[in-house]
Amino acid sequence: MEIDLISLGAGVQSSAMALMAKHGEITPMPVGAVFADTGAESQECYNYLDWLESELPFPVHRVMHKNGLTKMLEDTVNNGERCAQPPLYTKSDNGSLGQLNRICTLEYKIDPIKKKTRSLLGLKPRQRAKNVHCTTWIGISLDEIQRMKLSMEKYITHRFPLIDLRMSRGDCLEWMKKNNYPEPPRSACVYCPYHSNYEWRKLKKHDPAGWKEALRIDELVRQGWSGLDSKLYLHKSGLPLEDVDLSNDTDRGQLTFLDECSGMCGV
Repeated sequence: MEIDLISLGAGVQSSAMALMAKHGEITPMPVGAVFADTGAESQECYNYLDWLESELPFPVHRVMHKNGLTKMLEDTVNNGERCAQPPLYTKSDNGSLGQLNRICTLEYKIDPIKKKTRSLLGLKPRQRAKNVHCTTWIGISLDEIQRMKLSMEKYITHRFPLIDLRMSRGDCLEWMKKNNYPEPPRSACVYCPYHSNYEWRKLKKHDPAGWKEALRIDELVRQGWSGLDSKLYLHKSGLPLEDVDLSNDTDRGQLTFLDECSGMCGV
């Protein structure tokens, strides 16, 4: 059994890629797309995903790890059970700053997509993948080429159609505009520590509910974290998010997710 499947983040690149498949500009037609829902995307993203699902000629499968990232963060604080952590910033008593390793992408993006891929291939849990193969399309564009990663599974091959077409993120936006499609929102958790100041400002101005949730999570993670003495923050300054001066456009170091991400977030 051989299938083609889209890893859909509902951002600019993966949305353009899925719609290009609809137009026959990328072939073969995939059997579907998989959106790994962390439960923490902006409402704008979920609204766009609803629209995109109505436009595509193939199904969009929405999958989630357990109860989502937010519930797991709450359980970590309330029950002391360490979850798959976001890359939160740390601040020790002497004021030195650090950052936790990013583990959330693996458990809340990659693993749910792999589980759904196995299901679409007809594989049962723990069944050996024999005589089956999936080509997974990942929406990484030419300007993010460093995010390309090989699959760790022999029965899954990663394909990067936008790289093959030499398309940048800007090219994807131009294609969407040319075909009269609305511009997709930025795809990311509302409280992702990799947000730049610009993105925090945009969230605060255009998504009051998302900003309120980010403030809540920022306060939540400082209530205690199993095995850590350091205080935790969403912003790299080591300050509570509501106290950060977001007017600074110098966002050096706050877009390093392009190097850290496994190609499943922000596309």
